[in-house]
Amino acid sequence: MDDCIIRFDHFSFQYNAQAEPTLHDICLTIRKGEKVLIAGPSGCGKSSLAHCINGLIPFSYHGEMQGSVTVCGKETRELGLFEISRHVGTVLQDSDGQFIGLTVAEDIAFALENDCVGNEEMHERVRKTAGLVSVESHLHHAPNELSGGQKQRVALAGIMVNDVDLLLFDEPLANLDPATGKYAMELIDEIHQQTGAAVVIIEHRLEDALHRDVDRIVLMAEGRILADCAPDELLCSNLLEKNGIREPLYLTALKFAGVRLTPEMNPHSLRTLTLTEADKERVRTWQRGQKNEAGTVRPPLLTADAITFTYPNGFTAVKDLTVSIREGELTAIVGTNGAGKTSFSKVICGFERQQKGTLRFADESLDTLSIKERADKIGYVMQNPNQMISKTMIFDEVALGLRTRGVAEGEIKPRVEDTLKVCGLWPFRSWPVSALSYGQKKRVTIASILVLEPKLIILDEPTAGQDYRHYTEIMQFLEQLKKRGITVLMITHDMHLMLEYAERALVFHDGRLIADDSSAAILTNPEIVKTANLKETSLYDLALLCSIEDGQAFVQRFIDCERGRRAE
Repeated sequence: MDDCIIRFDHFSFQYNAQAEPTLHDICLTIRKGEKVLIAGPSGCGKSSLAHCINGLIPFSYHGEMQGSVTVCGKETRELGLFEISRHVGTVLQDSDGQFIGLTVAEDIAFALENDCVGNEEMHERVRKTAGLVSVESHLHHAPNELSGGQKQRVALAGIMVNDVDLLLFDEPLANLDPATGKYAMELIDEIHQQTGAAVVIIEHRLEDALHRDVDRIVLMAEGRILADCAPDELLCSNLLEKNGIREPLYLTALKFAGVRLTPEMNPHSLRTLTLTEADKERVRTWQRGQKNEAGTVRPPLLTADAITFTYPNGFTAVKDLTVSIREGELTAIVGTNGAGKTSFSKVICGFERQQKGTLRFADESLDTLSIKERADKIGYVMQNPNQMISKTMIFDEVALGLRTRGVAEGEIKPRVEDTLKVCGLWPFRSWPVSALSYGQKKRVTIASILVLEPKLIILDEPTAGQDYRHYTEIMQFLEQLKKRGITVLMITHDMHLMLEYAERALVFHDGRLIADDSSAAILTNPEIVKTANLKETSLYDLALLCSIEDGQAFVQRFIDCERGRRAE
């Protein structure tokens, strides 16, 4: 009996609106019970491949198809979306976009109602499926009352209730804090083992996705499959680095130490990694090369003293918070969803007003200044660039803030042009914003703030949804801003970002500041990691594996090497 669920046979696809094919000569087979990770840089064709699997291509996204793609032995173009949905269930990146019912129970039951399943059977199947994903105690809750992880469970239950053959997860880690993302991968693995369904995960955060084992990794680039092999084989090649995918940090550290990686070492996980005593000694020798240089203590630029902020509904988002942001630093704010990070940034910008405490900027009180007056000193860049952009052309978008302030056109032009050059947008100065990629749009929003010459820029999730190559471009750009004397404060869930770029990290939990230290110190402190829903870095675990007592120093050694490599 053929256990093949999905088969691509020399399949190519070109959208009607595009001049070139998005997918080229795809040959791929996914069998019953397999767990496959599809990785690749932004724009490589991962999402288009997923749309072919779940039927959105050709039934929602139209174009020219060549070759064959089958679901359970039948051509997708002959099945229709409804029939494909009986075999393939999709969990979207944004769980909120998947909810239909007013309660969790209604949402899970939606597919059963469409199939005219009787009430008694429907209730029983909903209860059973809710139990599988541990949301049985939330059946009467509204989806918007749930946490990010709980929402993902409900979305998963909504497709599992139909007993599908394949579960497709589109970037399941994108909107989750580190601990919840780790838990999500554990849940996917648990459901995979319980149901026996095939699982396909699309994700570019490779180390986080490999928290639980997968059978194969399919690496894509420019619409083609570059590799389809076991994780150990791919991780020992140079394909990840060549195609802009971040390898697990512990593997980079081993390479820094001169350890040669082979598939026989099972490097896909620290749980399975086999190191000889000679390898461990190489790592310890590398660690002893650590240079401890005292950093320069800079004067404070922004000082918050005993800030408390409560929303009109009575929820206190910031509680008695005291902290200083120093001049010229790149500082990260981390913590679980709802910890008060964004609320604090809104108070700084004046979008919200604290009920208690004081804010000072250099030697001036912010408490009497309006939003506009604060905006002359402090810039705020939202996570989604599309929520900030209001003009059609790039030049006009960057010039908007100057024009609303009444700056003369003769002064506006050189300031905008200089800013576009700094932001790497000069070649696109005459383009419409709509022609840019997501990462380029992000630069436009940063440019629209930078042109106002603020002393402090606050960025909410600056690298969200970016692959490693685009993430690196954005962060190197922010480092250039820092060299120009601009202080950068970034809110992030990305522990790699915090480790590699932030000189200092502030950890929020339940509206309070629970830690203010170096990234290495924070991510090697189990108590802080657990309290704030962070995730211990794999570098710390590698240090333990190699019998290195000072895990913090080991992590700092890695950070220093990474920064040195970027500076070359």
